[in-house]
Amino acid sequence: MENRINVTRSSMPSWEEYVEKIKILWDNRWLSNRGVIHKEFEEKLKERMKVDYLSLFANGHVALEVAIDAMQFPKGSEVITTPYTHCSTTHSIVRNGLIPVFCDVNDVDYTIDVSLIEKNINEKTVAIVATHVYGVLCDVESIQKIADKHGLKVIYDAAHAFGVTKDGVDAANFGDIAMFSCHATKVFHTIEGGITVFRDPSVHEKLESLINFGFNGPEHVQYVSTNARMNEYEAAMGVCNLRHFDEEVAKRKIAADRYDERLSGIKGIHMIAPQKGVTRNYAYYSVFFDGYKYNRNEIQEKLSKQNIFARKYFYPIIPELECYQSMFQGIEMPVAKHASDTVLALPMYADLTVEDVDRICDIILK
Repeated sequence: MENRINVTRSSMPSWEEYVEKIKILWDNRWLSNRGVIHKEFEEKLKERMKVDYLSLFANGHVALEVAIDAMQFPKGSEVITTPYTHCSTTHSIVRNGLIPVFCDVNDVDYTIDVSLIEKNINEKTVAIVATHVYGVLCDVESIQKIADKHGLKVIYDAAHAFGVTKDGVDAANFGDIAMFSCHATKVFHTIEGGITVFRDPSVHEKLESLINFGFNGPEHVQYVSTNARMNEYEAAMGVCNLRHFDEEVAKRKIAADRYDERLSGIKGIHMIAPQKGVTRNYAYYSVFFDGYKYNRNEIQEKLSKQNIFARKYFYPIIPELECYQSMFQGIEMPVAKHASDTVLALPMYADLTVEDVDRICDIILK
C-alpha cells in the first residue's frame, strides 16, 4: 500500500537551523518564563502583525480561556458565539462562568451569521465570540458595528487565521482580542503554543500576570490563575518557522490550486469561495459533499482504505457534544448542522505533492 497521507503534517525548519537557534539555551540554562528567545519571538510577531500588545501561551486553548478571564466579565453573563467551531471555543466561555448563546452560521462561509446576532442580544450580553473558519474571516466590519452599537466586546477565535489579512490589515487587528493557535497541526506552529493579541494595554498587563500564576512581583500574587507560559524551545520553533512562513503558504497554494482544478464544478461538491480582499493561508482544504453520488462518510471511508486520512472538521456541532447536550437541549442550528454533516477536511500541508492531490481526487471522483 502507498505511503500514509494524514490530514495535516507539521512544517518544520531544518534540523541545523533549529539547533543553531537553541544553542544559547545550553549556555544560559534559561528554559522557560520569558527568556531571550521568547522575547525575540514576541517582537518579531508584533512586527509582522503590526500590533502593540501580544502575549505568548503554552497552547491556544489556555490563551483564549485566560484572555476571556482577563476581561473580567461578571459571572453568569451571556456571550453570543458560534456552534460551528472547535469545542475549545465554548469550553473557554463556560470555564469562565459565562453562558454561551449560540447563533447559527451563514451558508456561504460558515462563519457566524451577522444577520442573527442582534436577535440574541439582551441585558446580560457582554461579548461576541466568533470563529474565523479554515482561514476564512468573519464579517469583521458588521460584527464591530453591532458590538459598538450595544457596548459589547468582540473576541475572535483566530486559531485558523494566522497570516491572513483583509485589505492589507492583519487578522490580529480585529476585535478586542484575537487568539491564534500555534499547535503543530496549524499552518504556523511553535510545536504547542498560542498567541493572544489585545487592544487595551491595561488588559494586557493583567494578562501577563494571569499567564504566570497571578504573580505581579516576586512575592506578590494578585490573581488566582494558572501556569500558561510558553517555553524557550517552543519560542525557538516559532522564530524559525516565522522565517519560512510565506514560502510554506506558497507551497500549500500549489496543492490547493490543484484541488480547485480537480473538484470545482462537480455537482454535489462545493468549497468555500475566496473572500474579496482577503489573503489566504490555506490552513485547511474543506470540502462539502451535498448531493454528491457518495456522502461525506462514504468518501472518508474510501480514502481511509487507501491509507489517506481526512477529517470531519467540525463535527459534531457544539450543542450535540456529550458534555453540552443537557445544557442545550432543543437548540436548532440548521446551517451549522448541515455543514457539520457534509464537511470533510482533505489532506493539506506544505509537502503535499500535486501527485498526492491527484491520487486523492481520483478516489473521490472515480
